[in-house]
Amino acid sequence: KLHSDLDKGVGTVKYTLSGDGAGTVFTIDETTGDIHAIRSLDREEKPFYTLRAQAVDVDTKKPLEPESEFIIKVQDINDNEPKFLDGPYVASVPEMSPVGAYVLQVKATDADDPTYGNSARVVYSILQGQPYFSIDPKTGVIRTALPNMDREVKEQYQVLIQAKDMGGQLGGLAGTTTVNITLTDVNDNPPRFPKSIFHLKVPESSRVGSAIGRIRAVDPDFGKNAAIEYNIVPGDGGNLFEITTDENTQEGVIKLKKPLDFETKKAYTFKVEASNLHLDHRFHSVGPFKDTATVRINVLDMDEPPVFSKPVYTMEVYEDTPVGTIIGAVTAQDLDAGSSSVRYFIDWKNDGNSYFTIDATEGTIATNELLDRESTAQYNFSIIASKVSNPLLTSKVNVIINVLDVNEFPPEISVPYETSVCENAKPGQVIQTITAVDKDLSPAGQRFSFRLSPEASNKPNFTVHDYRNNTAGIETRRHGYSRRQQELHLLPVVIEDSSYPVQSSTNTMTIRVCRCDADGTILSCNVEAIFLPVGLSTGALIAILLCVVILLVIVVLYVALRRQKKKDTLMTSKEDIRDNVIHYDDEGGGEEDTQAFDIGALRNPKVIEDNKIRRDIKPDTLRFPRQRPPAEDNTDIRDFINQRLHENDVDPAAPPYDSLATYAYEGNGSVAESLSSIDSLTTEADQDYDYLSDWGPRFKILADMFGEEESYNPDKVT
Repeated sequence: KLHSDLDKGVGTVKYTLSGDGAGTVFTIDETTGDIHAIRSLDREEKPFYTLRAQAVDVDTKKPLEPESEFIIKVQDINDNEPKFLDGPYVASVPEMSPVGAYVLQVKATDADDPTYGNSARVVYSILQGQPYFSIDPKTGVIRTALPNMDREVKEQYQVLIQAKDMGGQLGGLAGTTTVNITLTDVNDNPPRFPKSIFHLKVPESSRVGSAIGRIRAVDPDFGKNAAIEYNIVPGDGGNLFEITTDENTQEGVIKLKKPLDFETKKAYTFKVEASNLHLDHRFHSVGPFKDTATVRINVLDMDEPPVFSKPVYTMEVYEDTPVGTIIGAVTAQDLDAGSSSVRYFIDWKNDGNSYFTIDATEGTIATNELLDRESTAQYNFSIIASKVSNPLLTSKVNVIINVLDVNEFPPEISVPYETSVCENAKPGQVIQTITAVDKDLSPAGQRFSFRLSPEASNKPNFTVHDYRNNTAGIETRRHGYSRRQQELHLLPVVIEDSSYPVQSSTNTMTIRVCRCDADGTILSCNVEAIFLPVGLSTGALIAILLCVVILLVIVVLYVALRRQKKKDTLMTSKEDIRDNVIHYDDEGGGEEDTQAFDIGALRNPKVIEDNKIRRDIKPDTLRFPRQRPPAEDNTDIRDFINQRLHENDVDPAAPPYDSLATYAYEGNGSVAESLSSIDSLTTEADQDYDYLSDWGPRFKILADMFGEEESYNPDKVT
């Protein structure tokens, strides 16, 4: 209720209300100022409302007092029960846990005001699940209430929990939830065989490694706590079998380690032990976590194929053994109670060549063809044995026949058959190490011996030194060798083997004499001897040889052309400006031939004085020019010749020869001698080729060639 001191009760004051819920939740009587709630209030929805009230004059609408603010609080009542927001719950606890073992904590929430009365004070209790579990009434912690709860007896528990407000008093509101509790497994039970003895029947034809039976020990535990390991206790027949664990079924799988034979032994007895892999030390007091059972295996008789006395037969025979020679035999027996005869035959599917035959009854193997060890050193084939009473029962065995060697081939020297020796070699120098090869199969310890043949023993050039390790060295026996005297030496070497009968052969080695430097490096030898150590192929050697030959031919042709030039016919046209120079196709008359032109004006006293001879032809005999008195110098002719010489020297298109060579010589006995302005004293004979000797051994042949030509040059006057 609102009231203003200015309100005299005559209706002149009007009350107004504004703020939270004004007009919707709360209303005010404008005349009396009474405030009423027009709908139900919920504290959990809105615990308080803030409102503003004012008194105004009815006539003037003006406030009589300042606006005042007030708060309306909603008083709580216990209208909300506790709720488990996370329920239902799932929990687990190990089996055999002690009393008071922690399981889970639950929590209920009450929406009422915890500060006003006991509306929000919650108390927990168990409605279902006793006497196995208990709960703390204040905290809601669930714990075990009984000791040694066994998972194998009961695994799942459902517990009903109640939460009640008002401190659990009468009239309080309550909420419930469910807790599903599972006992987890621990290894508290040992494995146990359901019976003390297991009987198994196994055919004697069972394959090694195959499973012949299963046994199982029972363990009520779960998961890894129920994992069982099986072992065979050493005893009667236990070494013929082995046992493993099937991971899926935890069964013991018995497998065969060795073949069974009914005729040898009909029954086996042994013990099997089953134990847990993962032990829990808390339960050792229960007893040993293992159990033992007896396994008895009865072997069943089966109709079996024949059995060979050996798994593999190995035989030997000499090559070239006559056809029909027996080299060995195989044996197979029927070990069943009613013994049957056996027949033998060769498995031709594996051996297409019938080099051998076998006696069907006796099993003897004989040659069917002549054998050659050099062609095939070993034969490998199969022999099949079958029972006469049941041909379908067969067995197979491998037969290996080694062909022994007969010493029929003499040893031979291995490559190379040719070697070289330096001209400056010294006595005792090893120029080549040789080895031997033998086509025969060399047995262990076979040795080869080397020596000179009797006809070569008297020659002191070379000797053979046997190193007694299947190698020998070719050694020199004198100081130096001359290529000019003998370029090739043939050395017969006798090689013997140590087999019986002894075989020997005489092998001829070719020794080539080569020129070497002081270090023994070959400088000059045949192409093969020089380049073979480098590793060049035959094609490369031939190509190099051809290049050398072509180069030598070019050099010889060039020298021959320079030494044997003939006089070239250069200008024959009558319209040439040099027509005033007489051109002779043959030897002219000399100075007496003066009818065509007065050549007295062309005389060159310098050429006459130098005693020059013709350079365009090779004269047959050496002539000395006659001494003539110097002619008068003609300036016009000299200027003309110098001008033409200059034009030809600077002209890049001019021919590569002296354009004045047409009148360089006017014939034997000419008064004017040569008119050429070149006046070079250099001739082919004037060249000095001694420098070629300084270029090394590769140019020695050219130096010798030109040196000999120089010494026999007819143009050179001594």
